[in-house]
Amino acid sequence: MNLNSSAGLKGKTLFITGASRGIGKAIALRAARDGANIVVAAKTDKPHPKLPGTIHTACAEIEAAGGKALACVVDIRAEEQVREAVRQAVQKFGGIDILVNNASAITLTGTLETRIARFDLMHQVNARGAFLCSQICIPHLLMNDNPHILNISPPLNLSPRWFAPHVAYTMAKYGMSLCVLGMAEEFRDKGLAVNALWPASIIATAAVMNLLGGQEAINQSRKAEIMADAAYAILTKSARQTTGNFFVDETVLREAGLTDFTCYAMKPGQKVIPDLFL
Repeated sequence: MNLNSSAGLKGKTLFITGASRGIGKAIALRAARDGANIVVAAKTDKPHPKLPGTIHTACAEIEAAGGKALACVVDIRAEEQVREAVRQAVQKFGGIDILVNNASAITLTGTLETRIARFDLMHQVNARGAFLCSQICIPHLLMNDNPHILNISPPLNLSPRWFAPHVAYTMAKYGMSLCVLGMAEEFRDKGLAVNALWPASIIATAAVMNLLGGQEAINQSRKAEIMADAAYAILTKSARQTTGNFFVDETVLREAGLTDFTCYAMKPGQKVIPDLFL
């Protein structure tokens, strides 16, 4: 697998949820280097007081990297907003080749501490959001060669240790993975690849800073680019030969020939913290 291909995603249209920052933006920028079209489907239209980036700044970075971009204000809980963004994407770029279900909500609280409003948010964004975006995009994906859906979600590990501390989040996140399990088989004969990708170690995102340990955790994280490179390796494979997999970023890149992961470390020399669910 050539991670430095100059044409692997050239001209392809990627619909990426939550692409205004973090892993979603990193995947967008990696595809943009090939000359891909990116639909930035996210909520942040104006600067957020606590989070960096908007759909507009992300689009500017994508275009500077060599891609074309479309900014769409989308709360993936809102069906009509998703439908309108897909309509705009098809109108502007002629279709959709790849859907990346990246947007996610997280609250790592136990049963008694989890407010039902947060429970609802996590399930509406994670499981329902991935299902909704897939449902609306699939008719367009099936019209193109080598269509892919990639969910940023974990392998289905039913060990109780991943449920006891934060059962609400685990249920919601595994809902995205169950979409992979079911849709991969449902659309296998139609040539649509549906896969999941998850990081081996925590990634330096706002969630890690705010929920998983602050700057100390960031120092023991990897850059989002490791997920972007792994996603690129998956999305440039044959859809008919690559579906129903629960990929881990480090494993994908090792299989692609990479052996040194130092370039992805936020602080080289620091031992990285393993991510959840592995």
